[in-house]
Amino acid sequence: MARLNATKLAQRLGQQAEAVCRHYLSNGRKQGNYWQVGDVQNNPGRSMFVRLTGPESGKGAAGKWTDAQSGEYGDLLDVISESLGLTDFADIAEEARRFLSLPHPEPVPQVHQSRTPPVPSGSSEAARRLWRMTQPLIGSVAETYLRRRGITDLRGTANLRFHPNCYWRPEGDGLTQTWPAMIAAVTDLKGKITGAHRTWLTRDGSGKAPVDPPRKAMGDLLGHAVRFGDTQDVMAAGEGIETILSLRQAMPMMPMVSALSAGHLAATLFPPHLRRLYIVRDNDPAGDGARDCLVDRAIEAGIEAITLSPMLGDFNDDLTARGLDALVAQIRVQIVPEDVSRFMALTSQPAPGP
Repeated sequence: MARLNATKLAQRLGQQAEAVCRHYLSNGRKQGNYWQVGDVQNNPGRSMFVRLTGPESGKGAAGKWTDAQSGEYGDLLDVISESLGLTDFADIAEEARRFLSLPHPEPVPQVHQSRTPPVPSGSSEAARRLWRMTQPLIGSVAETYLRRRGITDLRGTANLRFHPNCYWRPEGDGLTQTWPAMIAAVTDLKGKITGAHRTWLTRDGSGKAPVDPPRKAMGDLLGHAVRFGDTQDVMAAGEGIETILSLRQAMPMMPMVSALSAGHLAATLFPPHLRRLYIVRDNDPAGDGARDCLVDRAIEAGIEAITLSPMLGDFNDDLTARGLDALVAQIRVQIVPEDVSRFMALTSQPAPGP
């Protein structure tokens, strides 16, 4: 019965799609037969398109919308829910019925404007638009998540931010969900954003959200990375964000990059003045393959390559299971002596509690 009521309400809203958009998506504007706005939360922009005309139901129905930036879609009940922050269907239905009972005058005709082509889902521009929608990391659920992973020193993490309601869409059929997410900016050597990485989180920051996969990347990733610190002559490169941030607890002054996967780590681009590269290895076959490829490329480029190996699966496992003192001791014997005083932490802290 609730599904039937929802279908009928969505169809009735679709009959007044433009009025719905003008009311709940007031930061947008009409573009031909579409309403164009930043997203379903009514943020300014041009990423989301709502059909203003079309059949009552089925493909191309009036009121259906698609967000070109995130690839999400829905109907006008979703617009009411997200723009007002409503989560209970009874509240959403009540608001829809209230809206439908109001008089809605005919809109003033507008001069036709050509519609800007939507940004392809998963593109670099889509990643940049997502980044512009984010909030600071500090004080967010994402900070809570990192601290529970033993990552407490967050200096130099400007390329990490937070999105409170980031869409997660399954690979095949299934319902679109929204979860808090840590958003990482993937940049090229000049600092231009070429992609973004999303880690969906539980609402209290206790761990990753119960979705599969809980992490996805978008945009142009090959050769690029999530960067922490400004690289000069020495840097460390590894796979996962948490792995790199864990290593930074022991070497907070060393510039580091997260390539996000073993395949992308092997293709990491070298800064022009790099003379020593620490390769942060994950303890698995993929990590070994990425290390070997990156060592060969570094040697060919005249760069000294040194592998840093964890005690357990990766350096975040080391940090959470053994504590920072053990991690510092493990790293100290693997880096060259001159880099100990230059980059390593002067103080340490115990392992985080459960």
